[in-house]
Amino acid sequence: MFLFYADETGNRDPRLEIPQKNGTTKPGDWLYVVTAVSLFEQQWHGFEKTINRRKVELTQRILRDRQVRLDLADCEVKSNWVRIPKERRRHPFLGNLTDQELTDLIELYYRQLEHHHMHILSVLVDKRELLAYMDQEKLHRKSWELLLEQIERLMRAKYGRHQAIMVNDDVSLQANRSLAMKHAWLLDQGTTHDTWLRHICEMPMFVRSELSNGVQLADLCSYNIYRAFKSGGLDYPFFSRIKPYIWSRSEPVRKPFSGLYVFPGNSPLRGLVDAFEKERASTGNAEAPDV
Repeated sequence: MFLFYADETGNRDPRLEIPQKNGTTKPGDWLYVVTAVSLFEQQWHGFEKTINRRKVELTQRILRDRQVRLDLADCEVKSNWVRIPKERRRHPFLGNLTDQELTDLIELYYRQLEHHHMHILSVLVDKRELLAYMDQEKLHRKSWELLLEQIERLMRAKYGRHQAIMVNDDVSLQANRSLAMKHAWLLDQGTTHDTWLRHICEMPMFVRSELSNGVQLADLCSYNIYRAFKSGGLDYPFFSRIKPYIWSRSEPVRKPFSGLYVFPGNSPLRGLVDAFEKERASTGNAEAPDV
């Protein structure tokens, strides 16, 4: 069994102009990204304990030096908290870490990608190219469908003997219910592209992100992809850090595909994905072992 931890970056509002109370408008965010990171079930304990033990060490140091008592639920790592000092100061765990401790903790997350042979798959939604009928709920459900198709392709290409289960951030009861209903329909009827999800089972597991290191890693990876593609800079250092673990058409399997899926297909982001694939093909890939 493979666990696929999923998280999103950006917002689901498809509007490119957001009305304000004073009668003006402000630009909407044109990019929405949803990302999944894989973890084989037998590697879960090593992944979880490695990160949690480091967090506990840091909470003990904070208690000793700052007299602030923290639990693991206080130790969530989120990309925007890490990146923005003002946000970081609002959170007692991250706000009490030294710069070096924070850097080392984030690097510990990224090292798990290689150590546990994890794969990254992502759907990039370019709102500038969406049709007018697309609202927030439809965008959420469509991006989930496309992500499931990506995961099914990976499982067929590399792990045909195994099943996959989705582990998603617990957003809200309404959003969770809508997504679960779409998920159930897809498992029964297949996707719009006639993909039967033979390797995905059960309903999504909705978990609290503050206690899921897998969801936190998915959040970090999702932001790096969002940041690189929104700016057009594939040399963004943190994107480069996770780049080797994004599934690529250059992977040595019978039916290769890109782990970066752009929707709609006429988005100019397709050119950036092609550039990513060309670079990966030129540098070569270290294939993760079959499980």
